[in-house]
Amino acid sequence: MTGAEGGGELLLLVAGIVGLGVFSQLLSARFRVPSVLFLIASGVALGPEGVGILTIDSFGESGLSAIVGLSVAIIVFEGAFHLKIDKLKKAPAAALRLTTVGAAIALLGTAAAVRFFLAAQWDIALLIGALLVATGPTVITPILKVVPVRDRVAATLETEGIVNDVTAAILAVVLFKSMTIREIHADIYLQLFAERLGTGLLIGGVVAAVVWAVLQYVDLSPDNAPQNARLLTLAGAIVTYGLADFVFSEAGVAAAATAGLILGNADLPYEEDIEAFKGDVTLLVLSFVFITLAALLEFDQLLALGVGGVAIVATVMLVLRPLVVFVSTRGGRFTLRETLFMSFVGPRGIIPASVATLFAIRLQTDTAPTNPAGADLLVGTVFLVILVTVVFEGGFARQIAEKLDVIPMRVLIIGGGRVGRSLAERLEARGENVVLIDDDRAALEQLRNDGFTAREGDGTDIEVLRGAGAENARIIVGATGDDDVNLLVAQLAKSSFDVETVIARANNPSNASAFEDLGVETISAAESTAWAIDNVIERPALSNWMSELGRSGDVQEIEVTDENLVGKQVVDVGKELPNGVLIALVSRNGTNEVPSADVVLEKGDHITLIGRTEAVREAIERCGTPV
Repeated sequence: MTGAEGGGELLLLVAGIVGLGVFSQLLSARFRVPSVLFLIASGVALGPEGVGILTIDSFGESGLSAIVGLSVAIIVFEGAFHLKIDKLKKAPAAALRLTTVGAAIALLGTAAAVRFFLAAQWDIALLIGALLVATGPTVITPILKVVPVRDRVAATLETEGIVNDVTAAILAVVLFKSMTIREIHADIYLQLFAERLGTGLLIGGVVAAVVWAVLQYVDLSPDNAPQNARLLTLAGAIVTYGLADFVFSEAGVAAAATAGLILGNADLPYEEDIEAFKGDVTLLVLSFVFITLAALLEFDQLLALGVGGVAIVATVMLVLRPLVVFVSTRGGRFTLRETLFMSFVGPRGIIPASVATLFAIRLQTDTAPTNPAGADLLVGTVFLVILVTVVFEGGFARQIAEKLDVIPMRVLIIGGGRVGRSLAERLEARGENVVLIDDDRAALEQLRNDGFTAREGDGTDIEVLRGAGAENARIIVGATGDDDVNLLVAQLAKSSFDVETVIARANNPSNASAFEDLGVETISAAESTAWAIDNVIERPALSNWMSELGRSGDVQEIEVTDENLVGKQVVDVGKELPNGVLIALVSRNGTNEVPSADVVLEKGDHITLIGRTEAVREAIERCGTPV
């Protein structure tokens, strides 16, 4: 084969990898599951277990190691770039525990399982444990797009993924280096850690400072400044990795993470353009890394793990993950169902796969291979866990969420004062996903300290509403003390987001009719207060019970959709309901009545259920769809 022929085949192979990578990303977007699943399938199809056109020798021994190394650098830089300090400050306390205490439990527990079930050496076991700490935003984000859980649950999972992505990569690098030189004494370990982390911090900081200075103070040409900013940032990531890795092998990952963290929090010009471009580059890089793993991943490696491999997967998924989540979320505002959801949804992905691939290549292709058997064990174990967790935890995340009933109704409340806060308390007590919006920083701080999800901004700004999730909201409430603001919020909710239910607070009774003329559901503050006082006077028992709605008692209106209920009398349906709940009203064609026992239900009827909270919720599951 001539050089030209070899070059043509290599070019065709690279083109095929990129094409399959993009196709996998499109499939991921279409079916809303992590792209890792499709990428690994593509890699297996090209590799020795498939058509066999992609092997470890396809790019040459040193070439493949260098390519994967640069890919890992870009992936880590991307993850660190999105690690915003402000976002971390707003994340629940559980996220901090997940990335510290939880990460330590996962690392040591996984290492112990690998050591026990596979009789692996401690260095390999600890390396595998470090890699499998990371979940990562590239597998978590697609899940959260499909499963709109409460903001505090999403923020915890996202923060865990981003932070652990970076820290796991750095820790794995140090462990890998100590393993390859066969030195495990504490002083040598600390020296290796200090050398690589120190070099990474220094070079990453210096390169980030240079990139920031150029973007801030150098004229990048007005015509194509955004393009130049994107290229400069990408070049900075690659140069950072190359320089650090040249000084100390395996120091490049720490350097790329440092540069990404600094630049991501430096308020760069053209930051949105940089993020979009960098994200596209990272997707291509991810595609290349995952598909290239076919050069190392063979079914024999997975089968060789045997029962021990199955035991490790079961330990990671069913023992360690729940333990980590329950320890990290203790004492918080998470419900038991939310804690179980986070326990059952922790797929591994980008960092474990890419870094494991890099390490395995270096273990197998160095001039004097240090541990070929360890490379097989590393790749086999890491990718077995990735495959199983992505398929079961990623692929069935929606079904898990529905079974645990953790997909709440999203409600936006504009105004974090006494009215907005009281409403949020009641809705959250019923398990709804409530987001408060206010522009008062003192009020926001108090709301967040008390465990509410609160966003800073002007509720009449369409971008603020969109950022808070208005596109997915079922209810938007204007609850400020300013009628003009509440009316504008209501109009935006209807015209721009087509929200199902829009409610406005009318502080001035004379404005109530004007609000209603515009088609806005209106609550008059004066009339509501008078109605509440009248209830206390005339119906004290009912008033006291109503104050406990969502806690000990509840009232819910549902639509009859179950064919088994249509045509039945109220008395017969009542016998099937759980104890502690009654049918109080039946609404049909705009009329409401307290039903007699012989009223026959029709499809589309709205029935109002009243009773104990848990009994009402159980009745809703049996009878129909909440209104």
